[in-house]
Amino acid sequence: MTHTARAAVGEFLGSAGLAAVVVGSGIAAQNLSPDDVGLQLFENAFATALGLTVLILVFATVSGAHFNPVVTVADILLHRRKWSTAAIYLPVQVLGCIAGAILANVMFTAPAVAWSTTDRSAWPLLLSEAVATAGLILVIFALVRTGRSHLAAPAVGAYIGAAYFFTSSTSFANPAITIGRMFTDTFAGISPASALPFIGAQLVGAALGLAAVRLLFPVAAPEPVVAPG
Repeated sequence: MTHTARAAVGEFLGSAGLAAVVVGSGIAAQNLSPDDVGLQLFENAFATALGLTVLILVFATVSGAHFNPVVTVADILLHRRKWSTAAIYLPVQVLGCIAGAILANVMFTAPAVAWSTTDRSAWPLLLSEAVATAGLILVIFALVRTGRSHLAAPAVGAYIGAAYFFTSSTSFANPAITIGRMFTDTFAGISPASALPFIGAQLVGAALGLAAVRLLFPVAAPEPVVAPG
C-alpha cells in the first residue's frame, strides 16, 4: 500500500473512531444518567477527551491525525503542502465521521441512521463554534510551529474536553464531525438545518485561529513535523 493510501485509510479510521467515541459516549451517558444533563455532558466530554488523545497517538505517524477538514486546510496554508492532500483527506474525514456515527448507533441498538432533531441554531452557539475552532487551530499549530508536536495529542484532548464546558455549543469545532452527528438522533446529534450554520461558524473560527498563528508564530520550527487534530 502506498503512503498516500495508508494516510487516507488512517484519516478514515481515525475520523470514524472519533465519531464513534463522541456519539457512543453520548448515548451511554444518556442511558447511565437519564436525569442529570450535567453528568451526561461530563461523561461525554471525558470519554471524548481520552478517545481523541488515543486516536491522535495511534494515527499521527500514519496521516498526521487531522480528522478535521479545517485542520487539514490550515496545515496546507501554513506549511505550503499540496492541495491534493485536501482532495484526499476531506472526503474520507466526512465519510469516516458518518460511518462512525452509524456504528455507534448500531452498537447501542439505535436505528443505524436517524436524522437528528436537536436544534443548535441559536447565535450564541454559533459564536461558541467560532471560538472553539479558533482555539483548536491555535493550540495545534502553536505546538507544531514551535517544534512541540509530540505534545499535541494530550493538548488537543485536554482542550476539547475543556471546551465541552466553556462553550455553549459543546465544541464540535470540526465540519466532518458536524456532518456525522446529523445521522444520530441522540445526545450528540445536530439537526441538518443547524449543521450548515455550524460549519460556517467553524470556518470563520478557523480563519481567526490561522491569523493568530501567523501573528504569534510567524516562523515554523526547522524540523519537519505534521499536525494532528
